[in-house]
Amino acid sequence: MTLTATMVVDKSFKIGEIDKRIYGSFIEHLGRAVYEGIYEPGHPDEDEQGFRKDVIRLVQELQVPLVRYPGGNFVSGYNWEDGVGPVSERPKRLDLAWRTTETNEIGTNEFVDWAKKVGAEVNMAVNLGSRGVDAARNLVEYCNHPSGSYWSDLRISHGYKDPHNIKTWCLGNEMDGPWQIGQKTAEEYGRVAAEAGKVMKLVDPSIELVACGSSNSKMATFADWEATVLDHTYDYVDYISLHTYYGNRDDDLANYLAQSMDMDEFIRSVIAIADYVKAKKRSKKTIHLSFDEWNVWFHSNEADRQITPWSVAPPLLEDIYTFEDALLVGSMLITLLKHADRVKIACLAQLVNVIAPIMTEKGGPAWKQAIFYPYMHASVYGRGVALQAQISSPKYDSKDFTDVPYLDAAVVHLEEAEEVTIFAVNKHQTESLNLQCDMRSFEGYHVLEHIVLEHENMKATNQGREQVTPHHNGDSAIDQGRLTANLAKLSWNVIRLGKK
Repeated sequence: MTLTATMVVDKSFKIGEIDKRIYGSFIEHLGRAVYEGIYEPGHPDEDEQGFRKDVIRLVQELQVPLVRYPGGNFVSGYNWEDGVGPVSERPKRLDLAWRTTETNEIGTNEFVDWAKKVGAEVNMAVNLGSRGVDAARNLVEYCNHPSGSYWSDLRISHGYKDPHNIKTWCLGNEMDGPWQIGQKTAEEYGRVAAEAGKVMKLVDPSIELVACGSSNSKMATFADWEATVLDHTYDYVDYISLHTYYGNRDDDLANYLAQSMDMDEFIRSVIAIADYVKAKKRSKKTIHLSFDEWNVWFHSNEADRQITPWSVAPPLLEDIYTFEDALLVGSMLITLLKHADRVKIACLAQLVNVIAPIMTEKGGPAWKQAIFYPYMHASVYGRGVALQAQISSPKYDSKDFTDVPYLDAAVVHLEEAEEVTIFAVNKHQTESLNLQCDMRSFEGYHVLEHIVLEHENMKATNQGREQVTPHHNGDSAIDQGRLTANLAKLSWNVIRLGKK
């Protein structure tokens, strides 16, 4: 039996311009993300600074536009001054967030160098846990002020004459969490974030600021936290953050793949809260969303409990991703695209070794996890305008969700290249989906390619050997403005249309 889903796509029905930063990622001083991840002196494929060139090439393949740094939980106990100046003079510190030892071999300047090599902007986080307003403004001055002041001249003395001109800044991290160093109430955080944001923008009025939203939508303080924080910070910030991670602990595939609906509801709720505060303040400014931590995270939880405290760069949070994880990551990317009008920044957490699409072996190769592929496809082909597709799909119920569409899809139009890309996940476990798509507003378009990621074993990984890889043998065709595509059971699909 083949099920049928329909979709109507018209170039006039736009959600919004896609900000390329929704394909951002995250590097935290956590586990082997930095040391043995992006940086490994002595590796056969290192560059002149000790950065792994094989990792740089893979990050470039992903076309990552923005990388959040240096945390995460780490930032709430981090003294940024420890990571600048002569490496030989930098202190080793106990990182209380992950109970490891931080060597500070890599700091702000080195990370900016690395980001330039991969072609990404830096999304810098400031410590509002153990520190506050003064350290935040000093870091902006160090990074962005041209010269003639204490901190800018210090940067110049460290060998960086030109300012880094970092545009996007996070005001702390997950400050509502009891696990956070310097946890605060919404009132406490709102006040310090407002004051930090005020002075940071006095130093550099061109920067954009992200206020901490709830650590996840299940926090007891969720919604009240956002409303209170925005009440204090609305005049100074440009974004409110969202974080979420999903897992398949119960090995319930139908329920697991439905969790993108929870992400969708989370986004809708935060938009509603932000707009409530806008109305309350009679403001003309719209607050956008920064979904600056999202991914699958559950595989490594038990292994992380076995790590010896205070070691240097231990293997923490090293989830090995399965094919089914790749399907959910695909649906999460589709969810972000459906909200392209309000979600302007997003960061897959994280990029290398730590819950990451890229893994490295010490002294050995770097390799692509299963989730690498949907992330790459969305980043490379998902640039342009997100269109409001009208979708009709068969549905199912799961343990926690009702009316889950088997078809999850987003459509992107890149007008200048005369290209349209459809990203689609078929969540049905036994049946293919026959997709019938009305695309009459795109006259003269034909199928350029149909990429498919599928596998018979939902638990297949790329560890040891690459098993989960896409093929280009998808079954789709367009005739007189009507696209017909066969979406295999449990598959991620990228259907590219164009005139060329």
